[in-house]
Amino acid sequence: MARLSFSGHESFQCRNLWLKKGYDYTQSGGDFRDDLAVVNLGVGKNMVTAIKYWLRSFNLVDEDGQLNEISNLILHDDGKDPFLEDIGSLWLLHYKLVTTNKASVFNLFFNHFRKKRIEFSKEYFLNFLTTECNLRNENHSENTLETDFGVLLKTYVRPSSKNDYSDIEDSFSSLLIDLELIKPVFNRKDWYECRNEERTSLPTEIVFYSILSNPKFSTSKSISFNHLLNDENSPGVVFALDADSLLKYVLAISKKYNGISFKDDAGIRVMQIKKNYSPLSVLEEYYEE
Repeated sequence: MARLSFSGHESFQCRNLWLKKGYDYTQSGGDFRDDLAVVNLGVGKNMVTAIKYWLRSFNLVDEDGQLNEISNLILHDDGKDPFLEDIGSLWLLHYKLVTTNKASVFNLFFNHFRKKRIEFSKEYFLNFLTTECNLRNENHSENTLETDFGVLLKTYVRPSSKNDYSDIEDSFSSLLIDLELIKPVFNRKDWYECRNEERTSLPTEIVFYSILSNPKFSTSKSISFNHLLNDENSPGVVFALDADSLLKYVLAISKKYNGISFKDDAGIRVMQIKKNYSPLSVLEEYYEE
């Protein structure tokens, strides 16, 4: 079992233009350790470290810091969505953030914690993280876990109008708040929720991509609907979908793509894949449309 990874973000959630800044800087041969990185990126020293961290956490660079197919497809100046204006790009990045597991707090929250609690407070989530660390015989400081919890909230929770202006400005620059995955609980101070529900802004192609790029599903010609709904890194879990909503996506995929079908025989529901599709080609088709 891989060691859990916390911190590295310097307490900064990923902001809207950081991935493009980091991509351009990497493409130009820039070194994040260089003193000139502060000048070239136009941010503070701690933010330079954070940008490097988020490039890795979103799986836009490999272990050697080299740009990969996804980052080139989207963030190149001639790419499909260099300034991340398409909501599908944000859902794709969310999927990468959770499944890459370079920032363990996101993987743990969506894959494990939500199966225990839909509504939660900081206390409940920190207790969960501490338990996970103990089960793995890992020692991570309480301050580190608390900081990661704060970054998780700032990544997804739309700020309240009660915040002061500077906090609102900082929070509204968060890359993934438009996904509305985590919301404050009405009339319950400092409580939040992440419910399984319909995600109207989530494109069918991104769901299909998540299935094709999942190692557990990619080699199978027949995938149980329950696995698609409940397994680790499955679309049902990562995108927080209820069963009815996931079923709509599976049916839409089977209708759009030849060689994909869905069978429901006596309550045994299975997605069948009889034709090979490249995950990257599915993304390319999405952006072309």
